Amino acid sequence: MTVLVTGAAGFIGAHVVRALLGRGQRVIGIDNLNTYYDPALKHARLARLIGPHPDFRFVVGDFADQAALAAAVAGARLGGIVHLGAQAGVRHSIDAPRDYGRSNLVGQLELLELARQQRVAHLVYASSSSVYGDTARLPFNAEDRADHPVSLYAATKKAGELMAESYAHLYRVPMTGLRFFTVYGPWGRPDMALWRFTERVLAGVPLPLYNHGKLKRDFTYIDDITAGILAALDRPPADDGQPKPGGSLSPHALYNLGNDQPVEVMELVERIGAACGLAPLIEPLPMQAGDVTATWADITPARRDLGYAPATPLALGVPRFVEWYRGYSAGGIDESPAVAQHPRP
Repeated sequence: MTVLVTGAAGFIGAHVVRALLGRGQRVIGIDNLNTYYDPALKHARLARLIGPHPDFRFVVGDFADQAALAAAVAGARLGGIVHLGAQAGVRHSIDAPRDYGRSNLVGQLELLELARQQRVAHLVYASSSSVYGDTARLPFNAEDRADHPVSLYAATKKAGELMAESYAHLYRVPMTGLRFFTVYGPWGRPDMALWRFTERVLAGVPLPLYNHGKLKRDFTYIDDITAGILAALDRPPADDGQPKPGGSLSPHALYNLGNDQPVEVMELVERIGAACGLAPLIEPLPMQAGDVTATWADITPARRDLGYAPATPLALGVPRFVEWYRGYSAGGIDESPAVAQHPRP
């Protein structure tokens, strides 16, 4: 089976591509390698995490562009789609809202259309814990209403879920949305807390802690997320008229993928300091616009239906990231395109 992975040069996407190749599947990857953060890191993921592989074809292209997406998959019969590409970042959505409209709304529509046209066996797409907003009800349950996003990023992710629901209802294409909870680990994004904090601790620069560090997050290690994505891909929701996780009667399910172990951001800081062998310097700041005070995933449905079983606590995950970060920072990266780019498989 050939699987299309969008955002293939991204943090989660590159890990998923590697895992799919590792189990013998053919993969087409598409990514526009935009400059939201340094594209050199994306090239490095392709080269070092995925590497040259006869069953992998990578296309530089914008999946929100109908013609570019069609060219990327021309001649291929897709068995599945893992749609991970998106404009990420809560705070960036305040400054650059149009980026989110194109990537997260138009892009979602183009992938839904592709799934419909090819009648794929399953479309798995990335949503986010951000859709829950700043709710007082913890842990977050996919059955709860999520109608009050506090950022445009969250609003686009919720809209993507609603678009998927309509396509599953109209065209009966099996779809699964995965609400990710603060994913971290080696090859992560430079705009995320673990990278930024580690960088500052090693440089002796104060860490900006919003809400004075009194934020709680359900930090989830990348290997656990990758395993959850593949488990979801292998288990498309049935078109049987029965309620699915998230409440749909169509072949559309929604699952939380988190660690079910929320911790205060201050604990994250302490673990980074211990892994670095340095005492972090702290700069307390007020709550940031668009942020939420706490996230916590109810993963009961994912455990039951997908066999999802996160196995990496923060005590293991943070030292692994710090070790990777030290090596990566010391070694530099090859900024040249790493994987042969082909317009079609």
